Amino acid sequence: MARRAVEQELSRERILESARHLFITKGYRAISMRSIGQHLGYSHGSLYYHFKEKAELFYAIVVEDFNHVATLLSQAMTKPSEEGMTRVEQLLMEFIRFGLDHPYQYEIMFMIRDEELLAYCRAEQGRCFELFSSIVRSHMKEEGYVSEDWQSVPLTLFLSAHGFISYYIQDKISFEDVRAAAEAHIKVLCRSL
Repeated sequence: MARRAVEQELSRERILESARHLFITKGYRAISMRSIGQHLGYSHGSLYYHFKEKAELFYAIVVEDFNHVATLLSQAMTKPSEEGMTRVEQLLMEFIRFGLDHPYQYEIMFMIRDEELLAYCRAEQGRCFELFSSIVRSHMKEEGYVSEDWQSVPLTLFLSAHGFISYYIQDKISFEDVRAAAEAHIKVLCRSL
């Protein structure tokens, strides 16, 4: 009975959020299942009900975050266009918004430097970039852009958005604080299309 109460109180989502924060602030290697449990106020044994090991927990965080971004990017392309913005501009705004409003997630997804952890991220990064690229290419085809640019433009846009996020994320600035700068950045980028 006691175990069931603990399992109900200690949700998978709560573990993921706490572990995400600890991995970013203290580093993956410095964190153990025990320290995550202590941070949450539970024994580390409670965590094993949800995750077999720390690596599985880390990978669950990565997959969850990339799935969330994929949903946001897809929604950006299906919702009505905002006044004065193209679909690609909306896509870029949504990507930048996610990065700045979810800095811990973004750092794990795209800015982690640990080689062992990169192995967990690379496939998901590739999947995210491929979705981003396919959306941009689809827009370019609809708008009649030259097919020679279909491969290089998505990478240029993606890297530029990543650079914008990387610059502001260091200071933990929210999207709303730099919204005007983000819009100007995106307009300059897309003008060259």
